[in-house]
Amino acid sequence: MTGTLVLAGTPIGEIADAPPRLAAELAAADVIAAEDTRRLRRLTQALQVQPAGRVVSYFEGNESARTPELVEALAGGARVLLVTDAGMPSVSDPGYRLVAAAVERDIPVTAVPGPSAVLTALAVSGLPVDRFCFEGFLPRKAGERLGRLREVADERRTLVYFEAPHRLDATLAAMAEAFGADRRAAVCRELTKTYEEVRRGPLAELAAWAAEGVRGEITIVVEGAPERAAPALDAAELARRVAVREEAGERRKEAIAVVAQEAGLPKREVFDAVVAAKNAP
Repeated sequence: MTGTLVLAGTPIGEIADAPPRLAAELAAADVIAAEDTRRLRRLTQALQVQPAGRVVSYFEGNESARTPELVEALAGGARVLLVTDAGMPSVSDPGYRLVAAAVERDIPVTAVPGPSAVLTALAVSGLPVDRFCFEGFLPRKAGERLGRLREVADERRTLVYFEAPHRLDATLAAMAEAFGADRRAAVCRELTKTYEEVRRGPLAELAAWAAEGVRGEITIVVEGAPERAAPALDAAELARRVAVREEAGERRKEAIAVVAQEAGLPKREVFDAVVAAKNAP
């Protein structure tokens, strides 16, 4: 009988934000895999929990080596709890390898939902939240960073990034170059903590502000690219498109309706273009 892997979200700042189930899982787990065992100790003390299970470290440096050990514990029936320093494991934090390995072995994986810097920053940014994508950390090298940003310069969805404070000014400057100086953004610093700050404005303005030096945990939210107007089609092109559809077997009425919808024009305008083309010498 296999065990269960539990991914537990931990507070990103305010300890009172810890989900109610977190304390119960910390107390009941057979194995606790922690990104930083010292931080885990501070967390359990704050929650007044005494873990009964074995505590092991699980961080970027030993993730590959420790994953097989934890999978074997799961296969043997253990309940393994994975916690990182803050937020949800595997989201720009250790955890993905263990989840993938557990899924490969048909071991159940569940989660204790908790605070998320991604969603918190998105919610307070003041930017559109209906569609977004999380890009994690950008490359450290300037050329690679700029290249990665240019890849998503036309992305319509709101973009969310993590960044180290000492690279913030360079990253914002690169964003201004790749996305445009006037693209709106929000820099969210120390979310839910004592010195929480959300700075909103155009990318160029934010880059100038960051050049003075910024401290703390940083999440950047950037407005998606504006919709680009489709190029206007002249009468000859409208008539050509209708003719192509007619040659493919569509009736003229249907072809005119489709072309009008694609061009964002009234059907009468497309019809007139077809008639004009037919009557042209």
